[in-house]
Amino acid sequence: MTDNALKIWHPFWQHGLNEPIFEIKETKDEFLITKDGNKIIDGISSWWVNTLGHNNPYIVQGVKKELELMQQIIFAGFVHKPALDVAKKLKKFLPDNFSHIFFSDSGSICVEVALKMAVGYYYNKFNKNKSKIVAMEHSYHGDTFGGMSSGAESVFNVPYKKMLFEVLRIPYPEENKEEKTIKAYEEILKKEAHNIGAIILEPLVLGSGGMLFYKPFVLNELYRLSKEYDVVFILDEVMTGFGRTGSMFAYEQSNIIPDIICLSKGLTGGTLPVAATVCNKEIYDAYLDKDKSKMFFHSSSYTANPVCMAAASYNLDLWEDKKPLDDVKRINNYYKTKLDKFKNARILGDIFAFEIDGKDNSYTSSIQPKLYDYFLKNNVLLRPLGNTVYVMPPYCIKKESLDKIFYLLENIPF
Repeated sequence: MTDNALKIWHPFWQHGLNEPIFEIKETKDEFLITKDGNKIIDGISSWWVNTLGHNNPYIVQGVKKELELMQQIIFAGFVHKPALDVAKKLKKFLPDNFSHIFFSDSGSICVEVALKMAVGYYYNKFNKNKSKIVAMEHSYHGDTFGGMSSGAESVFNVPYKKMLFEVLRIPYPEENKEEKTIKAYEEILKKEAHNIGAIILEPLVLGSGGMLFYKPFVLNELYRLSKEYDVVFILDEVMTGFGRTGSMFAYEQSNIIPDIICLSKGLTGGTLPVAATVCNKEIYDAYLDKDKSKMFFHSSSYTANPVCMAAASYNLDLWEDKKPLDDVKRINNYYKTKLDKFKNARILGDIFAFEIDGKDNSYTSSIQPKLYDYFLKNNVLLRPLGNTVYVMPPYCIKKESLDKIFYLLENIPF
């Protein structure tokens, strides 16, 4: 970087520690290739977005074709083939209950959209101010204000605490303690259902909270209570969608269909930023009116950008026969051979997680930088969450790369 260039401020990065930042020249499959030619195994799918492998040739060709046709158009009052294709292709993977899709740019924003949809639904249709939200302890739903409010109170959002709206919390459903969570939700509903617009949950896995897993029947019970007390049921599948938990969407392992589902990350296979909030017809119809004031007031300049939509469309082609799930199963079977080598190890789909010794499991724990440095010095990208180490690679990862990752995990020197 030349002296007269602006200095880049990196996300989730403490520049005061003067840790090295690596310049990536190109990517391929599970590898990040530095300008010096080092091949780094991307063990976390570049923040969980890259499902099918870096530089997937089929998606790249589709993006190139679209780039020559159009780059950006306003999406209010206009539409284009890539967006129509995504809506049609995604519908093949979703039940009939889902009827409408709203595009945005990131996981955080599609969560904001979902929360606004739910609260506005009650306001438009019933003239009710049901604006309170229920969420789970240890959850994470993004870094915009709705996402921060819905997510757990943590170091991520302490400075903004007074700016966040009130959220009612239910405990994380630990194994054999699930009834405590279900009962807590029921008690909240008995007191506050008339004020509650939605419950939002990460299905089966709390990601940034420490890769905490819970059983599908919990979703069944929380959904049942939501319907009993007239609360919109939102699932944040930004991380869990597109195969991460072993099924196309995590909710498929339960017996429910949410009212609203939030999708991003794997929607384009990890190539370009796209998000989608998908809802049922009842939610949509609350905004359908001759009165313009009842429209859904949300947008961004790049909503449904044609090039990004092309990436999503071509990615969905590769999911047509759900063959990527075969690779998820292959990875999961590999993980099973490693389970007994780690304390507290747990696996679900493409995710392997465990805790190393140490009492501090906060995001700013002292052991996290040591682990991160150890892995990177050995050309593996893993970003532990406190003392929770997890692996979540692109589905194309080869056994040789998995062997290297787990050799390092089994030989952590501290």
